[in-house]
Amino acid sequence: MYQEINAKISQYSSIVIFRHQRPDMDALGSQIGLKHLILDNYQDKQVYIVGDMNEKYNFLESMDTIDDDIIKNSLAIIVDVAVVSMISDDRYNLAKEVIVIDHHNNDCDVANATHYKNIKAAAACQMIVELAMANNLKITEKCATALYSGMVTDSGRFLFSLTPELFECASLLVKQGARTSYIYEKLYSENLKDKKMKAYFTTKFKTNGKGVAYLFNKQSEIDKFQVDVATISRGMVGVMANIEGIEIWANFTYDKSVNKVLGEFRSKKIEILPIAKKYGGGGHALACGATLDNFKVAKQVIDDFTKLLQGE
Repeated sequence: MYQEINAKISQYSSIVIFRHQRPDMDALGSQIGLKHLILDNYQDKQVYIVGDMNEKYNFLESMDTIDDDIIKNSLAIIVDVAVVSMISDDRYNLAKEVIVIDHHNNDCDVANATHYKNIKAAAACQMIVELAMANNLKITEKCATALYSGMVTDSGRFLFSLTPELFECASLLVKQGARTSYIYEKLYSENLKDKKMKAYFTTKFKTNGKGVAYLFNKQSEIDKFQVDVATISRGMVGVMANIEGIEIWANFTYDKSVNKVLGEFRSKKIEILPIAKKYGGGGHALACGATLDNFKVAKQVIDDFTKLLQGE
């Protein structure tokens, strides 16, 4: 697989890297890390990264602004997503060829794309490190830092998906100069406003008394804290984690830009991905999500989680 990916990269002088909307650090880290991996090992190539930006995660590198003509003459590489509806910037379909590099357990619906999937990888960033290792590619400090950021976040700071391969990749990145302290400071330090916001949602969530915790967040709460949707949708799901008696937790946040409800789902041990897929979503076995029409559908998701815990 990784030799095939490298062979494709070798064939093109121009490469544009895409990823999913509302990016997390694995999407950005794999995108930015792959960009620098290619530039550091192929001096004759032009590499661009595109997509919307999450303000919280804009400390690594800015996105590029490019016109359609560049993409038309390029190889498009899509990382950390294989579902068309979630890709940020649909101009990938203008490219001469498209490949997808993803670690989620989803079928790829990108037309005419070659799909490379490794669901055993904790992060798309891990797949990029394995790409480098398999082809003896040089990893610089900037590349290592970007890739480490995605691995540490998607693995839950190395709490989930623990494999020898993950730690081998992390070890290599540290050896190559990954700025781990910088990443932890940027990702996990909180100002007073953030701490109070987290406290608000910690006291706000509810449980159904049957092992499921949940949050319903309206536009007024996004306005209250003057943050983007992702800060509350993905950022606050963790306030319900690691609670005795809570096996599954879900965060439902209204997104006025699409007039939909963003659902983020998490589980301690029981696989919940089939339920996410039932509602058109995807992700990992224990961490996934879906975009829902309204909060009424969100209540149906909670009912499904409850039935799952009851063995139905």
